[in-house]
Amino acid sequence: MTTIFSIDSRSVAILGAGTQGRRLAFMWSSQGGTVNLIDVNPQQLQESRAYISGLIKASSSNHKRGEIRLFLATELEQACKNAWLIVECVPEKLALKRKTVVELDKCAPLGTIIASNSSSYTIDDIIDGLELKEPARTLSAHSYWPPETPAIEIMASKHTQPDFIKVMMEQCRSHGFSPYHVRNGSTGYIYNRIWAAIKRETLLALSEGVASPAEIDGIFKDVLKTPKGPCELMDVVGLDVVLDIEEHYAYKRIGIPEEPRELLREMVGKDLLGVKSGKGFYEYR
Repeated sequence: MTTIFSIDSRSVAILGAGTQGRRLAFMWSSQGGTVNLIDVNPQQLQESRAYISGLIKASSSNHKRGEIRLFLATELEQACKNAWLIVECVPEKLALKRKTVVELDKCAPLGTIIASNSSSYTIDDIIDGLELKEPARTLSAHSYWPPETPAIEIMASKHTQPDFIKVMMEQCRSHGFSPYHVRNGSTGYIYNRIWAAIKRETLLALSEGVASPAEIDGIFKDVLKTPKGPCELMDVVGLDVVLDIEEHYAYKRIGIPEEPRELLREMVGKDLLGVKSGKGFYEYR
């Protein structure tokens, strides 16, 4: 049986200093613990330090903040050697995530939890067929937009030791997250699975000429009292990312309609990616 390290005095290591990684570093340092933030790009690491400082200044929390240390990917072993938890936040490409988990499994101490922050791939997708020395310590820990949206979904693989799920639920709660246990393997976890249905029907309605993006968003916000509608949200995420996720859902599930992906392919082909390209369903300046 896998031995779980004591968490006292141990660090959290986060691989990937992008949007999610830097926000997770802020959350995991909220109780005074050390966070080692790792990336291949020195500039991204320095930008993360400045970004996290801004989050700390804007925070109303009186928690004692922990130390956030920056490491290049060449220092991966050093950054992980004292960690009780390692979270991968590398780009959403399955081959890269599989390679990353193998590297982490090699350098992480026995008993250290290895978590994937993937939004579309389950931990079973990632570790399937990999030769890991300790598959029982792998799990999914998918967060949304911390600290503003503190929800985090914890999901086991077929091999995960139940004690690790219990530890993650407890530690996430104590660090300001709102943890939800995904009790069975689920592509899309809980929220994204439901959001996927809304998103797909929105794209299908658009492809059929039922309504315009503004009309769909307008009625959605009128009925559900949300600040943004589905087209606005997809523009924020990036329509290329939405397409990648939809392609993955179509691969995993039978019967998903083709029209939503056809619409997305057409828009992505015209560089209509949403906010990041200046135009998607709407124009941005």
